[in-house]
Amino acid sequence: MSKIRIGRISYTNILPIYHFVDTSNPQFEFVPAVPSQLNAWLAEGEIDCGPISSFSYGEHADEYVALRGLSVSSLGPVGSIFLFSKRPIDLLADCTVALTWTSATSVNLLKIILEEYYGVHPSYVTMNPHLPEMMQVAEAALLIGDEALFWSQQKHPYHVYDLGAEWYRNTGLPMTFAVFAVSKRLLLEDPHKVENIHRLFLESKRLGEQHLDQVIFAAMTQCGFSEKFWRSYFSRLIYDFDEHLVSGLEAYFATAHRLGLLSSPAKVSLWGDVNDYGKYKINARG
Repeated sequence: MSKIRIGRISYTNILPIYHFVDTSNPQFEFVPAVPSQLNAWLAEGEIDCGPISSFSYGEHADEYVALRGLSVSSLGPVGSIFLFSKRPIDLLADCTVALTWTSATSVNLLKIILEEYYGVHPSYVTMNPHLPEMMQVAEAALLIGDEALFWSQQKHPYHVYDLGAEWYRNTGLPMTFAVFAVSKRLLLEDPHKVENIHRLFLESKRLGEQHLDQVIFAAMTQCGFSEKFWRSYFSRLIYDFDEHLVSGLEAYFATAHRLGLLSSPAKVSLWGDVNDYGKYKINARG
């Protein structure tokens, strides 16, 4: 019997969900990568499920379901998705903005923020996520994940904008950056395995909430920074996924569609009941 291949975002922001996952389970193979790579692998069938960029879910909404109760979201500042800019954000018209190649959700969220909320239309260049190199060719640079965390803690002359805060300030809505997606193919082939995967991650998330000190120690080991830093960082993130968070994500999809970034205003199909493992069903909204 072939193993189920499960993606894993290779950033510390996912630790509260992944830290207590039993990776020795012979049914599963865990594959770490940055979000953009996981997006491609799920679309190509190289992995069966895992956390992907929310934007990628929107591109493939007819092919995926999202697992209820699992996401990386925020209501306001996210703390690890930043635009670093040589000038105020509203003065970036006709400038060059460097985008990390590792992201999909944040790249398109930045375009929404710049074009929809600030009315500026810069040119974009995609680069490796290294701030000094990006700033050699651009007036501003987008970083996510551990690279964004690192540079946000360094001394530099740049204006810094948190994209979660910018989205919330303009919409009053939560923003979901990553969802746990499963291909409908796998769901049709073996819903019991999808149930096991869902249960595995919900239990790991529950343990992460109960034993946050262990998660923080793992983050300190992986990236440094202080215990206080990580406690504050993780407290800002939301790891659930329910109808309220879906409403924010669908507003993002609708805006992305209106700006021509997404081919359709995608709807989210939530799968699973986090309160009763025995009552799973697809719950397509809208």
